[in-house]
Amino acid sequence: MDFINLILTPFRYLMSWLLWLFHEGFSLIGLDPNSGWTWTLSIIFVTIGVRAALIPLFARQIRAQRAMQALQPELRKLQAKYKGKKDQVSQQAMLAEQRALFKSHNTGMFSSCLPLLVQMPFFFSLYTVLSTTSKASGSNEGIAALSAAHVRSFDESKIFGAKLSDTFVGTLGSGNPNMAVIVVAIVMIIAMVASQFFTQRQLMTKNMTKEALEGPFMRQQKMMMYILPLVFGIGGINFPIGLLIYWTASNLWTLGQQMWVIKYNPTPGSLAEKELNIRRAAKGLPPVGKTRAQAEAEAAEAAEKAQAQQQQQQRQQPQRKNRRKK
Repeated sequence: MDFINLILTPFRYLMSWLLWLFHEGFSLIGLDPNSGWTWTLSIIFVTIGVRAALIPLFARQIRAQRAMQALQPELRKLQAKYKGKKDQVSQQAMLAEQRALFKSHNTGMFSSCLPLLVQMPFFFSLYTVLSTTSKASGSNEGIAALSAAHVRSFDESKIFGAKLSDTFVGTLGSGNPNMAVIVVAIVMIIAMVASQFFTQRQLMTKNMTKEALEGPFMRQQKMMMYILPLVFGIGGINFPIGLLIYWTASNLWTLGQQMWVIKYNPTPGSLAEKELNIRRAAKGLPPVGKTRAQAEAEAAEAAEKAQAQQQQQQRQQPQRKNRRKK
């Protein structure tokens, strides 16, 4: 635990400093520094700042996902090659060829999980900051970059009657449950889980090729689509309201970011790309990735082939059947 705390310390200072920075900024423009909505806005803008900084990593994730989809046919051939071979030598050979295949396409099995893994230090650091505000407030102590006064302000701030430092489990175990905390926590947990599930479902239904949908990792991705929201939903009952706000805002950012990618930069061969090309055709634009000259040349070639086939069909005369004379 000491080693983990040592690793998280710089992240904890960074997240608490960003929280302090935005809180001070909103206070300077006239918002009540002790209001839960001021702190809520601060949390949301911390989320935006962190996620904006991760955009290059998100772009890398997109490239990795598309590389993974492109190698699906080769993965199926590899599986067919070793089908029924359960001995250790065959299994090791298959894994070696699979690793070589991933390396040649500059991707890996867990490349799509990288942004989530990178977020984790920020998430856990903010979790430790927000989950210890009540204890630090009672001891009149600061937390990382937050002074004792800021900690007290955050601990006492409320939205809809629920403190940002309260948790669903905490209020149930207090002996005097606060219904405002219960309702706000449930709403936030549902929003967090629903946004995460819809993000993954949208990716699988619109921005994946037919080969990827039939690939060997599709079953795992479907399982993750249900398992991850379930894990976060169960874990959410221990999250402070402020942390639920952060995670929901982060999920909504991911959803919006993905919707933009699906609409304007879809995976080649996916349903989203077909829909984009239909919209481009309606505007008189060539398909994605092609110049107008290339599109016109392909259209002319397709028209010539169709005309040639039609002429060939016209030359072929139906054969008459010989009739016997009565």
